[in-house]
Amino acid sequence: MSSGNSATTVTILGSGTCVPSLKRSSCSVLIEIGNDKLLFDSGPGTMRRLLEADTTIFEISYIFYSHFHPDHTGEFVPFLFSTKYPDGRQRKDPLTVTGGRGFLDFYSRLKNVYGHWIEIEPGLLNIIELDNNKRDTHQFNDFSVQSAPMDHNEESIAYRMTSADGKSIVYSGDTDYNENLIELAENADLFICESALPDKFRVKGHLTPSLAGKIARQAGVKKLVLTHFYPECGQTDIEQECRKFYSGPLVLAEDLMRIEVGA
Repeated sequence: MSSGNSATTVTILGSGTCVPSLKRSSCSVLIEIGNDKLLFDSGPGTMRRLLEADTTIFEISYIFYSHFHPDHTGEFVPFLFSTKYPDGRQRKDPLTVTGGRGFLDFYSRLKNVYGHWIEIEPGLLNIIELDNNKRDTHQFNDFSVQSAPMDHNEESIAYRMTSADGKSIVYSGDTDYNENLIELAENADLFICESALPDKFRVKGHLTPSLAGKIARQAGVKKLVLTHFYPECGQTDIEQECRKFYSGPLVLAEDLMRIEVGA
């Protein structure tokens, strides 16, 4: 059933990494499409940032995980645990959580540690494990989500969310340069891409500003948002590095930055 509200917005909840920072929480992005609220990753600091963005955990209907590193999944357990203490509110709509290969086992092992404290009432938690060997597509209420395997961890995937009115947002998660991401991001309205370290500090499994810019140019994206910054990025002109390849609209992510897609 359509919500009747076609607005699609993105809020960067966490633009940082595993490095503690007063300025940047760990990785997380909130996408609002109509009345649906989607969370992409939930690193430490996510729930506080959600409140600062005027959103409660009970309003989140979907969580999509790019991979299992703690700076991307660190508040999965607290998120589930917090539903045990609704303070007058409670979850009315099911929560659908999606991840790559091994996610069902990942959740099972968490339950071995935390038991019923991270179990939601029957019928209110759906787990989807995607196949990392291929591109996958799932249709939800007012949007569809495509996924594709990335070059980081075995379970790593990137996502492309497409709204009913055709607006598209791609979230890279962590990855090295790869053709899958170029294909997934083709002609996207908004490309949220990790840019962990400046070019001279490049490490395997992560992108730099120039590589992110190269992917954005090859994919023909309409707007590029760089995020997932280690502290070294604050000591470098990463915009200039990105401009070696990409000349389109460019945004350097900050926590609680809000972007209207297609605007």
